[in-house]
Amino acid sequence: MSRSPRRSDPYATRPGGGLLTAARRVLAGLAAVAVTASCSSPPEHRPDEEAVAGEAPERFTIVPDDYHVPYAGTAEDGRKFFLSEELFSLDSGFAYVGVFLWNADGTFDEVRVDTVDRSDGLPPGQPGGAGAEDLVAARLAELGDYVLEPIEVEPFTQDVDGVTFGWNVDRYEDGTYYINIEPGDFIAYYEPWDGLGYDT
Repeated sequence: MSRSPRRSDPYATRPGGGLLTAARRVLAGLAAVAVTASCSSPPEHRPDEEAVAGEAPERFTIVPDDYHVPYAGTAEDGRKFFLSEELFSLDSGFAYVGVFLWNADGTFDEVRVDTVDRSDGLPPGQPGGAGAEDLVAARLAELGDYVLEPIEVEPFTQDVDGVTFGWNVDRYEDGTYYINIEPGDFIAYYEPWDGLGYDT
């Protein structure tokens, strides 16, 4: 009495089932190799990376977007700029329209600040437009023919009438650096400092 070979693979009896089984075995083998590789010795350590990781950023990029960064770019005179009407101080209760300016090489130049009333109905600590469209339009007009584009600039802070304005470099408890906007602390950039992501 002859016996046919026992088939434990349910796909082997289907047309093309052998190919499907082979493909699954190959994928399982690749997955095992990937897991084994990730469990092996750590990647080669390069001393330069460790030295750079622990240093405060000297430059960071601000990228215009449709959220908290609608106005960032290059003014007609070549200076870099960031404009916000969402700056606010819990201590003073005021909001501000602020223009931060850097020289063409990204070094800090000046801050221009206008105090405005904070919009009604905003909870404390929440940013929001100051409702100062005419003032924003006037500040933008001062920039001439500007271009909205990513800018690479140095962080800075400057006190104006007892309120700190700018981009403050600080560290979390774990030692990780971040750069947050002042006043209001509603934008925080982090490594890799490319401006593509920020916390609010």
